Amino acid sequence: MTMSKSMPHTDRKKRMVIKLGGSMLEGLNETFFQHLKEVQQTYDVIIVHGGGPAINEALAQANIATHKIDGIRVTDEQAVHLVANTLIGEVNPMLVGQLNQAGIKAIGLNGQDAKLLRCHYLNKEVFGYVGEIDTVNMAILEQLQALNILPVVACIGATNIGQLLNINGDTVACDVALANQADELLFVTDVEGIRIEDASIQQTTAQQIQGWITTGAIYGGMIPKVEAAMTCVDAGIPAVKIVGATLQGTTILKEKVTQ
Repeated sequence: MTMSKSMPHTDRKKRMVIKLGGSMLEGLNETFFQHLKEVQQTYDVIIVHGGGPAINEALAQANIATHKIDGIRVTDEQAVHLVANTLIGEVNPMLVGQLNQAGIKAIGLNGQDAKLLRCHYLNKEVFGYVGEIDTVNMAILEQLQALNILPVVACIGATNIGQLLNINGDTVACDVALANQADELLFVTDVEGIRIEDASIQQTTAQQIQGWITTGAIYGGMIPKVEAAMTCVDAGIPAVKIVGATLQGTTILKEKVTQ
């Protein structure tokens, strides 16, 4: 995958991408917004969001059956229009409105805007209208950040001829973080990071996590979260975190830091 890279780090601020899962979007509170403002003092931030629950509801109301393969939603031609309308027309403006109401200047974007997420079909025969990212237009994101505006990106991409494609939110977050040369990627969830036997884990490695999955110490909904985080660590993002509303939680490193 060829990514359009961001400019070298010549600015004062570090760079962070925050991925908000669909299940979190309805539960954002003053704690989250306050901590986000604090983070913005030292980081240029980009938010990437999904919208799983809202998409599920819209598909159900339209009587469109849906299923996932390896965590990727199979999306036919009818479904991709509905997914795009839900993310771009409902979820994205709702989130942008909440941010602005909280005093955080934000603007909503999707992959079609300024050719932000240029894609090709992941595998049309298997997944339908699902995209894999070729390039991220970092220039438009950096121009917004230079104006102290927070970009809020919905997980919809477009082909060279403008066909909208659904993209897995974790994949978008990882690709944007790589293109941005981000210092940190945060997956915001409904829990404050990884807990093992009621103990909060501040720092861990992919190897440790695989062991916890094998023993059952990590289970259920946390498994896809840590697997997405490990994929991003393997791709080369320096620090990937699973955090709660305070933006604090567990940091996942590629390998254990030697003393």
